[in-house]
Amino acid sequence: MEVLRTPDSRFEGLPGYPYAPKYQNVAQEGADELRMHYVAEGPTKGRPVLMLHGEPSWSYLYRHMIPMIAEAGYRAIAPDLIGFGRSDKPASLDDYTYASHDSWLEAFVMALDLRRILLVCQDWGGLLGLRLVAKYPERFDAVVAANTFLPSGREPVSDAFKAWQKLSQDIPEFDVGRVIQGGCKSKLSEQVLAAYDAPFPDESYKMAARKFPLLVPTTPDAPDAVANQKHWAALAKFDKPFLTAFSDGDPITRGADRFLQAAIPGAKTAPHTTIKGGGHFLQEDRGPELARVVLDFAGTLQ
Repeated sequence: MEVLRTPDSRFEGLPGYPYAPKYQNVAQEGADELRMHYVAEGPTKGRPVLMLHGEPSWSYLYRHMIPMIAEAGYRAIAPDLIGFGRSDKPASLDDYTYASHDSWLEAFVMALDLRRILLVCQDWGGLLGLRLVAKYPERFDAVVAANTFLPSGREPVSDAFKAWQKLSQDIPEFDVGRVIQGGCKSKLSEQVLAAYDAPFPDESYKMAARKFPLLVPTTPDAPDAVANQKHWAALAKFDKPFLTAFSDGDPITRGADRFLQAAIPGAKTAPHTTIKGGGHFLQEDRGPELARVVLDFAGTLQ
């Protein structure tokens, strides 16, 4: 497997992101090890708040939330999925599958031996994180789901997502900063847009970003849809606290919060909220508000 590694110089002086890099080697069974980057701030023995990003962002997305969560006494952990951020980037589209991303993230959680986790997941952070909750419910104490879902292939596919799937494959240059801006309600500065572009020196580094839209299972007989249907059987028994905190301005995941609330037992009595003024990337638009929701929720846990 050919693997690309973004030069460290690309990450120097990013606004609002002063964190020294930490790395964990991860691997699929029988495959090469890859280096996965993560931020970890706050007390080492504090409850881990595992914050998972999606497409095509990286842990920079959580920069408004990390200090608030760490200062409140929790261990704020924000990894970069393989192919994103400071993590290694396999160079071929074929290297990226739903199952491979699942395995890499599972290896990360196991290597750090995370327990009593409060999961915060958005976009693909939920497509991957909710699988882990289904497989290892004993490691998770609670979930905050924000603009995300776990597709089983049985749900209707929105026109907005179909358009995004097509666009992601047709554009000759995958402009990551522009994609992030398109998913935000607020106007991002040139410096912030450059920070989202930083992990990707050229198109060869963007294979994960290119592939993610195609990996979402949209038919019930797709292999990953069948796998997720099995995971839903486990999530249907998850009775630990499960909170939805969707934004009011995301056409991609609109309505998925109501489904999650109805389908997961732990969501029945949670204080669900809708965060106003946020787009798809609500951590960027309304990061402090989402952090306060997470902290208020964390304060109710045993």
